[in-house]
Amino acid sequence: MKIFVAGATGAIGRPLIAQLLGLGHDVVALTRSPERARTLAEQGVEPAIADVFDADAVKAAITRAQPEVVIEQLTSLPKTYTGESMSAAAPLNTRIRREGGANVLAAAQAAGVRRYLRQSIAFWAVPGAGLADEETPLAFDASPAVAADAHIVTEIERRLLETPNLEGIALRYGFLYGRGTWFAADGDVAQQVRQQKFPIVGNGEGVWSWVHIEDAAIATIAAVDRGNPGIYLITDDQPLAVRQWLSAYAQWLNAPPPTQISVEDALLLSGADAVYYGTQMRGASNVKAKRELNFQPRPLEWIVNSAVAHAS
Repeated sequence: MKIFVAGATGAIGRPLIAQLLGLGHDVVALTRSPERARTLAEQGVEPAIADVFDADAVKAAITRAQPEVVIEQLTSLPKTYTGESMSAAAPLNTRIRREGGANVLAAAQAAGVRRYLRQSIAFWAVPGAGLADEETPLAFDASPAVAADAHIVTEIERRLLETPNLEGIALRYGFLYGRGTWFAADGDVAQQVRQQKFPIVGNGEGVWSWVHIEDAAIATIAAVDRGNPGIYLITDDQPLAVRQWLSAYAQWLNAPPPTQISVEDALLLSGADAVYYGTQMRGASNVKAKRELNFQPRPLEWIVNSAVAHAS
């Protein structure tokens, strides 16, 4: 199958490309960098050089490639995971997802592409009891950055799913971990945890859902083959409260235990979004992905031999 990937050099894009090639697919990848184009070509990928903000160039690239499927993994995220770095990266990241994504989607539709998959986010569901599913409303009234991104996710998902003559699939990934992510042993969050700069906020009851980047790629390929149009939550089997996963993560890193700060102090030091992540975030259910995509995610690597795993 011929598959066009936009965002091939990102955290998910790298294992996705490798897996697609391993399965014998014909892969074309969008890049604006001649240097990255050479690297892709060395991997056996056909590079398509175009700026994602140049609608005509993107349209020409996809028309020339004539893929059956387009996979969009466009993001622009910083190497460091702090409130300041995320805020600084947000305008470009938003523009890439909105404008760049719109250009790729329009080009795919014009080229007669059959199926279109795009990256989305699993952890913006409205706070509440139990795990969120694909029908759970998003948190439009949450803290500022969360609410803003919930609106963006809704906009870009709706744009895809309402595009005529296209089988649209939105893959809402959980927090990514594994090689090349913030949560890898050599990643930025790991460094913060070693320095006790990533505290438990309040009661630490915010629930995070995770997915290994290799599993995210596996689920994406499964959706290429047999996913029904619509939304899928791509997360592992065990969403965990911050106080659980962060303590186990510190132990796995041989780091000191995380500190704990009050909600009031967190509001002053880091703002309302940090409080939301630490105390209100809601976990996500992967039941639909397991049922329809035969998704079988691995357990979170730093809880496998921890007290958290034994208590489950």
